[in-house]
Amino acid sequence: MPVERKRSWLSWWDGSLRSLLFDLAVAGAPVAGEFYAHGGRLSDTSPLAIAALTTGFLALVVRRRFPFAVALVMAVASLPANTVIGPVEVALYTVASRCGSRPATWVAVGVHLLALVPTVARWGELHLGPTTTIVVGHVVVPVLIGLWVFGRRGVLIDYQEKAEQVERERKLLAERAVEAQRREIAREMHDVVAHRIGVVSRHADVLAANATDERSAELAEIIRSTSATAMSELREMLRALRDDTEPEPASASTTGIVDLVSGAAEAGANVRLDMPEPAPEVPPEVGRAAYRVVQEALTNAAKHAPHAAVQVTVRSDDDELAVTVTNRRSPRGHDVALPTSGFGLVGMRERVALTGGKLQTGRTGEGGYRVHATFPLDEEPASPE
Repeated sequence: MPVERKRSWLSWWDGSLRSLLFDLAVAGAPVAGEFYAHGGRLSDTSPLAIAALTTGFLALVVRRRFPFAVALVMAVASLPANTVIGPVEVALYTVASRCGSRPATWVAVGVHLLALVPTVARWGELHLGPTTTIVVGHVVVPVLIGLWVFGRRGVLIDYQEKAEQVERERKLLAERAVEAQRREIAREMHDVVAHRIGVVSRHADVLAANATDERSAELAEIIRSTSATAMSELREMLRALRDDTEPEPASASTTGIVDLVSGAAEAGANVRLDMPEPAPEVPPEVGRAAYRVVQEALTNAAKHAPHAAVQVTVRSDDDELAVTVTNRRSPRGHDVALPTSGFGLVGMRERVALTGGKLQTGRTGEGGYRVHATFPLDEEPASPE
């Protein structure tokens, strides 16, 4: 708000304090010259000249706001003994640089030429050389400079508008390219991943229907249920890729961690959860990141340390949410070689970083593995850029 008031206060001077100070200096130059000419006193100056000095000073201060009116006032103020003849050029330059080749500029030029008539008339006869010098120096040159500045300003504005248009077109093309890439990724995921998950789900149905014992039927149902959940989340991701919407399902939150751990336990994992009830209420982006950290940590534990005990701990206070997943060393003889993408830890670290949090991973002293993520609850999430 203070910045807006400052800009409004300086709007007559193009929003610049430097322009105001410059105009005050220009306006004060004739007054200072008059003081100097009379030894620091104005007692010898006529009241008409003092009025002209005052009027000229006030007019020059606001010349940027009212260029045409100031040009007329300065022409009239220069009549009493040529008191303010110096700043007349500034007034003409201002109206030319602000108005360009409009009638206002040429009217101002005509008025100033008429204002020079008394000066030439005092000579008693026409001297072509001095007259030409006065006209060129006090009228022609300031106007030409002002017209040049006006044209240059217009060219710069055109360049700026073209640059902005090019930038807008560049962003539009980039957005279209990103959208095309997202749709291509969505198509590939649908054609490949969705097909594979569907195959797993159908095989699980067949396995459940032909199970020879209750445990096999339970495992088949877990596979089928997990496949269905994966397919549902995949649909959400595909919709997000195509429509640029939020990809995370409602279950991806601190409340969903309970179901996540329960599902892992039902699948045979030795996992325990230590989290307050009810689940901590945190911002949506923090809840999603915490959920995904636990999900990825449990997946890694199942891959690299199957049947090892896993402890999931969630703690929260007013300032921070802490999530810790620790697994012990895998029992011998149970190692399995499952395919990995190599992006699990990278993805976790990126998710945590986007919330402004920190992630620590590494081996424990007992040969296990520990994932510890902390999320601030009182900060704005970091920009993905």
